[in-house]
Amino acid sequence: MKRSEQIFHVEQPEISDPDLLLEDLCSELQTYLDPPQISEVRRAHQFSARAHEGQQRLSGEPYISHPLAVAGILAEMRMNTECIVAALLHDVIEDTPTAREQIAEQFGEDVAHLVDGVSKLTQIQFESRREAQAENFRKMLLAMVQDIRVIIIKLADRLHNMRTIGACAPDKRRRIAHETLEIYAPIANRLGMNVMRTELQELGFAVYYPMRYRVLAESVRKARGNRREIVTKIKVALEERLSHDGLPCRVVGREKSLYSIYLKMRTKRLSFAEVFDVYAFRIVVDSVDACYRALGAVHNLYKPVPGKFKDYIAIPKANGYQSLHTVLFGPFGVHIEVQMRSEDMEKVAEAGVAAHWLYKVGDSGSASGTEKRVREWMSGLLEMQKSAGNSLEFLENVKIDLFPDEVYVFTPRGRILALPRGATPVDFAYAVHTDLGNTCVAAKVDRRLSPLSSTLQSGQTVEVIASPGARPNPAWLSWVVTGKARANIRSFLKNLKREESVELGRRLFERALHNAVGHGPEEIAAKDMDLLLADFKCERAEQLYEDIGLGNRLAPLLVRRLVELTSASGRRGNRAIKHVFSRYMPSWLGGSKTGAAPLAIKGTEGMVVTFAKCCYPLPGDPIQGFVTSGRGIVVHAESCKNVKEFRNQPERWIDVQWEREIKGEFPVEIRVDALNRRGVLATIAAVIADMDVNINNVSIEEHDGKYSSIQFVIAVNNRVHLARVMRRIRTIEHVIKIVRKKA
Repeated sequence: MKRSEQIFHVEQPEISDPDLLLEDLCSELQTYLDPPQISEVRRAHQFSARAHEGQQRLSGEPYISHPLAVAGILAEMRMNTECIVAALLHDVIEDTPTAREQIAEQFGEDVAHLVDGVSKLTQIQFESRREAQAENFRKMLLAMVQDIRVIIIKLADRLHNMRTIGACAPDKRRRIAHETLEIYAPIANRLGMNVMRTELQELGFAVYYPMRYRVLAESVRKARGNRREIVTKIKVALEERLSHDGLPCRVVGREKSLYSIYLKMRTKRLSFAEVFDVYAFRIVVDSVDACYRALGAVHNLYKPVPGKFKDYIAIPKANGYQSLHTVLFGPFGVHIEVQMRSEDMEKVAEAGVAAHWLYKVGDSGSASGTEKRVREWMSGLLEMQKSAGNSLEFLENVKIDLFPDEVYVFTPRGRILALPRGATPVDFAYAVHTDLGNTCVAAKVDRRLSPLSSTLQSGQTVEVIASPGARPNPAWLSWVVTGKARANIRSFLKNLKREESVELGRRLFERALHNAVGHGPEEIAAKDMDLLLADFKCERAEQLYEDIGLGNRLAPLLVRRLVELTSASGRRGNRAIKHVFSRYMPSWLGGSKTGAAPLAIKGTEGMVVTFAKCCYPLPGDPIQGFVTSGRGIVVHAESCKNVKEFRNQPERWIDVQWEREIKGEFPVEIRVDALNRRGVLATIAAVIADMDVNINNVSIEEHDGKYSSIQFVIAVNNRVHLARVMRRIRTIEHVIKIVRKKA
């Protein structure tokens, strides 16, 4: 891929000519593909152009220019025919009526899989943009596990979108740039695609932090002139020493990207001068042996800085990157960063997994080191997906895994494991095997017992002590750092919670059934239980018991429904139904508008009837009951605005009515608007007290200094009582208005 040397600017992109883009693409493909393969690419272009006919990008250019540009990026990376074809078609499922089956019929199942993997889920409605993003991301990564080209196409798609992002609205630009910096650039880094990562980071930085980007770019521009002479002298000195030692090589003065400068300044709290005064060089030689010989040569030329040498050849990074890194005390009092790598390592460092893409890999033994590590990462993603409760949790776990500032530790048998910085023995245990993590009870670090929460350092040997009866501790979630550990701990705890919930729900159901009809579930006919399960759309009784145990359903309510179902089928009489109602209905609730008696639960098994504080229903108000987790039945006024939110859950609604002769006090909220006069609040409070009414709460909101709105929560007997109180308050001087507040 060609690296751009320009400073990135976010401005309206130039209009591209699709015909010129197609010819440029075919010219690039002619350097490594056969004529029949190029003909297939042209056919895919025609198919895509017809599908996108009439569509335009925000910049005003024909939409087909975008798939052509994405295919061009992949052609520069020398991707195969299927990948180029899929790039040309990557938006047809999402943005046109074209179906996946049409693509499979025209271009084969592999291309259809690639296009489907990149396409967003447009048929499903999500509650939020965040949930939609997470679910689309999960879909894409799971497709990537089957074929790594899915994510390579997506990265090329994102890169071209970032290059042309100037046509988007400012808020959309920031959202896309943030997503690029948070997800896509780290994925490119994890796949070892350094050139693509760098450009994604620079473009994302320019959009998300435009002011910081401009200031830093201007500082680099001003400082660059003073560096050229020093860079030239150091480069000549390195070349002469390596030539003298008989080491043919290329020496390149590396320019740090603006984003890497910014990150180093932010994370290490350094000034611009401290970061920019470090001079970076790359020495590319022809073999691994020459790398170590070059290291000795540069250490003889300039003194090394202690503790700054890293051998990524012996122990590659998680993305397969290999190189020798050292920092030297250079001339003119400056520090010099030097990387030494072979030509093959250079290709992998620049293009990552795309550098050695095996179009038809027969076995894992033929894959490069980068590909092996990518496959290990993808298998870890698959495991995280199985353990994650939902797409949002999966996305968070993946984000954790995308920033592996590694430490390298050893197993007792000498195997090396790369873990994120800050990893603990528990992270180590899960990295070895899930079962080892679930059963670990202690750990030895360098043969000494160490807390499970201790932070591991590179070079340490870790031994995990496990016990068959042990289980993960919820406290581990506060300090483990790997996505795999977090996902597996949460999964285990959820399963444990489920088992406990099923058992609790079973006991609650048995007790409710025994109280209602005098016997337990063992005497219920299988057909009757099947009716209940079908009514609540459950396949097994355990699902129903789990809902009861978690508080999602109420056991007496299920017993009531069971009796109704069996009564309707002729196996129980109405007498049993009345017995259920008399057992569980409190004295102040009764009757039903629908013919089936209403139900409420009074303090049984921790389940209660409560009144909604959003609408404060009073005796006489039309009401409706709603079954909730943890609060039993919540009674709302039928006019309450919050009732509308629950209309799509009719199975949780219960018809309830007030008893005719009801006694007791019920809270209600009123608002009194009064002129700002001394003593008006005390006067209103005194009148309320004279009406034999308690004041539970008072709050005041002032308006323009002329009048105030006073919110009272008072306790009354019913609507008639409230009306008398409001009439009495309305007679007070300085009171402008009084209303009962409802949701």
